[in-house]
Amino acid sequence: MTHFNVDLTNCEQEPIHILGHIQSHGYLVALRPDTYLVVHASANLPDLINQPVADVLGQSIEVLLAQTDLPASTLVELLNVGQRNHSWDTINPQALRINGHPWNLIVHEYNGLLLLEWEPVQEPELVSLNQRLIAEALTEMQSSRQLVELLQNTARRVKTIIGFDRVMVYRFADDWHGQVIAEEKEPHLEPFLGLHYPASDIPRQARELYKINLVRLIADVGSTPAPILSQPGWPDDQPLDLTQSSLRAVSPVHIEYLKNMGVQASMSISLLYRGELWGLMSCHHYSPRFVGYGARQSARFVSQLLSAALEFRKDEEDQAQLLLSRENGKKLHEQLLLDGDIVQALTRRSVTALDLTRATGAVLLFNNKQYPLGQTPGEAAIQGLADWLRTNTTDSIIETSQLPRLYPAAEAFRETGAGILAVVLSRELNEYLIWFKPEQVQQVTWAGNPEKPVTVSDNGQARISPRKSFEAWTELVHNTSESWTETEVSAAVKLREDVLQVVTRQANEIRLLNQRLQAAYEELDAFSYTVSHDLRTPLSSIRCYAEILQEEHGAELNPDAQVLFQKIVDSTDRMRALIRHILFYSRMGRTEINAQPIDMEQLLQTIREEILITEKDRVLTLDIDAAPALHADPVMVRQLFTNLMANAAKYTRSASEGKVVVTGQQTADDVIYSVTDNGIGFDMKGAGKMFDLFKRLENARSFKGTGVGLAIVKRIINRHGGKIWYHSEPNRGAAFFVSFPIDQASVYHD
Repeated sequence: MTHFNVDLTNCEQEPIHILGHIQSHGYLVALRPDTYLVVHASANLPDLINQPVADVLGQSIEVLLAQTDLPASTLVELLNVGQRNHSWDTINPQALRINGHPWNLIVHEYNGLLLLEWEPVQEPELVSLNQRLIAEALTEMQSSRQLVELLQNTARRVKTIIGFDRVMVYRFADDWHGQVIAEEKEPHLEPFLGLHYPASDIPRQARELYKINLVRLIADVGSTPAPILSQPGWPDDQPLDLTQSSLRAVSPVHIEYLKNMGVQASMSISLLYRGELWGLMSCHHYSPRFVGYGARQSARFVSQLLSAALEFRKDEEDQAQLLLSRENGKKLHEQLLLDGDIVQALTRRSVTALDLTRATGAVLLFNNKQYPLGQTPGEAAIQGLADWLRTNTTDSIIETSQLPRLYPAAEAFRETGAGILAVVLSRELNEYLIWFKPEQVQQVTWAGNPEKPVTVSDNGQARISPRKSFEAWTELVHNTSESWTETEVSAAVKLREDVLQVVTRQANEIRLLNQRLQAAYEELDAFSYTVSHDLRTPLSSIRCYAEILQEEHGAELNPDAQVLFQKIVDSTDRMRALIRHILFYSRMGRTEINAQPIDMEQLLQTIREEILITEKDRVLTLDIDAAPALHADPVMVRQLFTNLMANAAKYTRSASEGKVVVTGQQTADDVIYSVTDNGIGFDMKGAGKMFDLFKRLENARSFKGTGVGLAIVKRIINRHGGKIWYHSEPNRGAAFFVSFPIDQASVYHD
């Protein structure tokens, strides 16, 4: 097995899942799932089976157990049950006696192999204690407690379950450095509560494994790991993947790290929030200590309860903020419609733009004037920031909690504006709405100097090395504000649409931005219309010639050539679809609106039936709730809802049961429709180019699409004088909202 040297440049690439060793307190065997032949085994296996490893590699289970008193038929039947059920949860762990000694057998299947791990059996008297502690934890987490108290009590219970000297709850920050926020320890130990640890202490690949294996035990830091041996002829470039293994050995760097702390045994329990790593319960013992499978599962269950409690409490907080933000956003919208004066509505009424977020200051830059609210930088500083935004950003939404890192001049006003959330009203006219959050100066106490994570060897090579001193090293953190939440960004997106709708109604024909946009649209229309028409003729010829060759010479072509011809035909189909979308997008800028009453119930049901036919091979429900009528162009409205509903259906394909709901409501001024789904969602912070032509979000790239559909939707809604906005979170679905003014006679844009 090739040794992997961990240095300063490759620490995050260290292959900790294929280190080629296991911890020495257990034994490992890897079998082929079809024949049960042994392909890998740990070098210490003779201690369990009483014969050399070389004698069993490539052999059957009967040979593996020949020198033990465990019948091969017993093990075969266990493996057969697990494979039939396609699950190992029902048999793990399996208590077996081998030559008079009890062992727990743990089985899992990964990368085409069955991994069998034997480890010592936990003391029986601990089981009832663990069950009682779990019941107590469940009762406590169901009650309404402060988060800090909940974390502290959970640390205390986990310490009782596993018997370690110290249990810490370690929370990750946005930059992946961590802080100890709860701790339970033996009285004689120095406290680590409040200490910060740099992100390099837990590199990226280790964090990914913590999301897969929720409990990780290192029983004896000082023990010698057992190498994994492979059957003769096994490729050197295919080492055994121990991602799912309980016995997986430990990175030499991490071993050194623990030794520097004086730790002899370690255990980590993952804490997740919405499937992502929120923190860890990091457990230390100052002498070797093995924790049995039952106690580890108890600790895992407590961590899952805590993860659920974290999500519940966070969701409660998010929901309260979301309701307040929506209420203030609705009030601002009403003020905009009532006043028709952007400045008056956003800065001089009972609810202002400052009330939309948890910012401490905001400023509206409009018509060459500044209108500040709350605590903001000075006028010159704001003008400089606006100039920087115009020349250095292209997104319509900009958010950061560390503005001085992007714009160094902002350090001068970090006390009021270390973080900003800005929406572009007109880049050409330098018009913005900007919210500010102040610097949160905090004293951070590091466990060792975070700026010195490397050592230099005798030959001068720099390498990452765990810090040898864990004495507190303190610094002040500057230039950072509280982070912007998804709710705040979503509210800013909606308010921007509200403002732009009023601006467009007031001065569409004279504003410089709209003049330039109109010219750009006309040039794009002419270009796309000409190019699309010119492309369709040769594209049709390519398809025609390919089909002729298939028909006339198909029998003479080998299978590979036939596949290539079919790919040509399929590619032309995709190209024709893209051209069709471009043409439709182009026509939206020239076609006159033929407004008439639309029976939305009938139109939406027709679209629904078409989508369900195309998605017939999966579980999908598409519900149409209230469907108030519209007075609009039927062709455009049909295209708009076809795009939104088809998108919603497409991005739920990864869900076991896709669900899409379309509903509408009529207010005094608008008809508002929403299309919601339970699909992959997206990050609001990265959605500033949602409606740009040919732009697709990162997590949507695995789904087929042209990047034109939402651009068409945006153009249609603009032509009708309406608005479109959205709200989403990754892996929690998305909601798109469109509104059509009831009095549309004066807002159509031809």
